[in-house]
Amino acid sequence: MSQIDCTRPFTDAASSRYGLPEERHARIAARRAFVEMKLCFMRAAADIEGAIGESLQFRVRQASEAVELWRLRSAILAALPEQHERTRTHRFELHRQLDSIYPETAVSSRYSHL
Repeated sequence: MSQIDCTRPFTDAASSRYGLPEERHARIAARRAFVEMKLCFMRAAADIEGAIGESLQFRVRQASEAVELWRLRSAILAALPEQHERTRTHRFELHRQLDSIYPETAVSSRYSHL
């Protein structure tokens, strides 16, 4: 009668459940990038006053994926006050964050470095 290795199924299940270390690091990096982007959106939405500002702040807080923030980008950029001293900074940060998450949507320049 052969002996059954009880630890093998557990280690196989554990490794398939959690993936390779590289996959785990990639998930952590993606989550950190999302959190950084969400904080950027929260800072921008906090400078928008009135009912629109409150609505956008709520929608940003509820976002759980980068695509949800990407869908809010136009509304937040349009609602940022023109005369506010931080508006330019918010616009730059939002574009930088979006470009880092979705580089294929960035407007490419016809001038590029060789």
